[in-house]
Amino acid sequence: MKFRPLHDRVVVRRIESEEKTKGGIIIPDTAKEKPQEGEIVAVGPGARDDQGRVNALDVKVGDRVLFGKWSGTEVKIDGQDLLIMKESDIMGVVAV
Repeated sequence: MKFRPLHDRVVVRRIESEEKTKGGIIIPDTAKEKPQEGEIVAVGPGARDDQGRVNALDVKVGDRVLFGKWSGTEVKIDGQDLLIMKESDIMGVVAV
């Protein structure tokens, strides 16, 4: 990737949800909601505090995370649909 986020921002690739329910019903594309789970593909160096020190982020490349439905800004980089968001928009890391 030719993009490096600044400060406390991260780049996230959405992970698509299942196309069937547990009961076997196929969900059409028009009824699907955007996934709220993704994989971190790039992280910034961290935010600066009042003394000018850089505080490292708690997430790293490869982490699976949950984020809010309206979080981030959608962009297209190298042909991929990605989200750029602040670390504070991330609700948590999913353990796999």
